[in-house]
Amino acid sequence: MADNQDQKLEEIKKYEQEADKYNASQIQVLGGLEAVRKRPGMYIGSTSSQGLHHLVWEIIDNSIDERLAGFATKIEITVNEDGSVTVQDDGRGIPVDIQEKTGRPALETVFTVLHAGGKFGGGGYKVSGGLHGVGASVVNALSTKLNVTVMRDSKVYAISFDHGRVKEDMKQVGTCDPTEHGTIVHFYPDPDIFTETIVFDDKILKNRIRELAFLNKGLKLTFTDKRKETAETDVYHFEGGIKEYVAFLNKDTSVLFDDPIYVEGDYDGINVEVALQYTTGYKTTLMTFANNIHTYEGGMHEAGFKSALTRVVNDYAHKAKLLKENDDNLLGEDIREGMTAVISVKHPNPQFEGQTKTKLGNSNARTAVDRAFSETFNRFLMENPAVGRKIVEKAQLAEKARTAAKRAREVTRKKSGLEIANLPGKLADNTSNDPTISELFIVEGNSAGGSAKQGRSRLTQAILPIRGKILNVEKASMDRILANQEIRSLFTALGTGFGADFDVEKARYHKLIIMTDADVDGAHIRTLLLTLFYNYMRPMIDKGYVYIARPPLYQVRQGKVVKYLDTDEELHDYLGSLQPSPKPTVQRYKGLGEMDADQLWETTMNPENRRLDRVSPEYAKNADEVFELLMGNEVGPRRDFIQNNAKYVENLDA
Repeated sequence: MADNQDQKLEEIKKYEQEADKYNASQIQVLGGLEAVRKRPGMYIGSTSSQGLHHLVWEIIDNSIDERLAGFATKIEITVNEDGSVTVQDDGRGIPVDIQEKTGRPALETVFTVLHAGGKFGGGGYKVSGGLHGVGASVVNALSTKLNVTVMRDSKVYAISFDHGRVKEDMKQVGTCDPTEHGTIVHFYPDPDIFTETIVFDDKILKNRIRELAFLNKGLKLTFTDKRKETAETDVYHFEGGIKEYVAFLNKDTSVLFDDPIYVEGDYDGINVEVALQYTTGYKTTLMTFANNIHTYEGGMHEAGFKSALTRVVNDYAHKAKLLKENDDNLLGEDIREGMTAVISVKHPNPQFEGQTKTKLGNSNARTAVDRAFSETFNRFLMENPAVGRKIVEKAQLAEKARTAAKRAREVTRKKSGLEIANLPGKLADNTSNDPTISELFIVEGNSAGGSAKQGRSRLTQAILPIRGKILNVEKASMDRILANQEIRSLFTALGTGFGADFDVEKARYHKLIIMTDADVDGAHIRTLLLTLFYNYMRPMIDKGYVYIARPPLYQVRQGKVVKYLDTDEELHDYLGSLQPSPKPTVQRYKGLGEMDADQLWETTMNPENRRLDRVSPEYAKNADEVFELLMGNEVGPRRDFIQNNAKYVENLDA
């Protein structure tokens, strides 16, 4: 009992010492807050669903920074019944003393002044993900209400805001146990800002929260959705960190070796973590992070990893006599085929660049990753020669396939735009050369393709019919993919190139619209196309260029009145609302080919009437997991999924 009391007193003493260091003097002020509500897109990217969820990321990032500073052990995220969000951590608690420059409490300053936070002077945080110091104030500015509760120094403080302005000044509202400390932020997104939606998507939230748990081993994150009839709480806690992340990414895939390789080290103040595992498939998954930020465009840490991997594997291949003395070295892209890897660095001063600010530019990050990874991976290969042989032999097979694919690409490149019409998928191009107004409809079947060609707007709309189901690229090597005529004609029409040569800036269309029948076969073709786009044309999805058309299922005609409907329920309700005379006629479209040109234009192609679903990059990670499960080589997980979920399918066609 006495030991527990002594331990508790020691924890309180340590906390008090550290809390004293983290005070208002570490809150640096760099600017004002006026422009946020006028131009929110400058601060959160957009006011769409993506921007809405960005509010949650900003608040969670502040809590994560407390973890990186060595304090927070748990973060609780809750979507409340009214749609608001609460984020609570057990960090030190935001300072409440007076900030010298503003003359106001630091807690108030953090939430009302742009570029105010503990991340600029270097005293508050050595490593931080929320580097710009705009998170808390921007969330406040874009919320109708925001309330903050802080527990520190055995006291509880509270402050409330209205549309970014102080509603109730900070005051002490109670006391707490000395071991209790942390911050609670509760905010309500402003519907006048987020006009598209203020409804948080639990899938998006769960995916990012789970990712953060993988990236911060030992940190416990919980997510509770109180909007459900029965509140659901998910707990994410991974002691293995990114090693468990790689295993999770490969859970439905056959692997070359069971246990992912894991490396952790420090160099020049940079913490480096790398986890790596090879699958028996062809897809390369390489995910890089800097201070928990997903660096989609890669950067120096990725370059360091790639150079180390290529060098170590080639050195091993020569030492093990798997490559002859005069053989050329294996290329990096061949060595990476079938690889799943996660790289995470924690940098004290990260410099982000690139169009979306998701590319790490620090040159010392390259050196840090190279040195940390190469030594451990080299030792692993020497100690596991059977695994080393499998990796080299897999790369050699990839080299042969790449050579065959290169020949296929060269054939494709030789075909000019005028020769596209001779390809199996016959392109009816639009007349405009402006990609920003140009649309490519990928249409299932020649019959529907004919109607689409007749009914389209020739200035802006191009039509590419495809015959049946294209190759499932999740199961195919590069040479087989480029040998498929339907896929080759699609890439030729797009003008983007393919694989390593893919350049989204060369896209001839900024709308790529999948238009298939509203049945099971149509859904399968759509899934195959999305698998292709996701694996080999990802930038088209990231740019928001990929769409799915939603053709109607029914036409109801009563006299001169024509109504198009999507479901059996809509049809039933609509027929029930009609007067009995004249008798309505109902037509069910089994496929797009049953529509004439005018009907197809009116329902599915006319920009004024049509319904298009954009394929959002927000779902990309979840989609990757689903594609691997449903389209990959492993039959067992797919069978289990079908058996477990078949009961939820309605109106299943025979």
